[in-house]
Amino acid sequence: MGTASDKPSKRKASKSEQFSSYVRFSGLAFQMAAILGICTIGGVYLDRSLELKFPVFTISLLIIALVGIIYWLIRITSNNS
Repeated sequence: MGTASDKPSKRKASKSEQFSSYVRFSGLAFQMAAILGICTIGGVYLDRSLELKFPVFTISLLIIALVGIIYWLIRITSNNS
């Protein structure tokens, strides 16, 4: 039988490390919102300037932005684990 000291101990993150993580990920949320906003405004502008009845550019740019954001988040979070 082993003692409690035989078990591998996980290091608890300090309060400053936890705060840094919160700040970093909240910054990512603002970046994602900015990317989606820019793509939406750009798509609406293109659709209106080309006088399209169906918002092709708005939908296309939003889908491209969402795929890019998901890929970006996976890369960022997998590098830090």
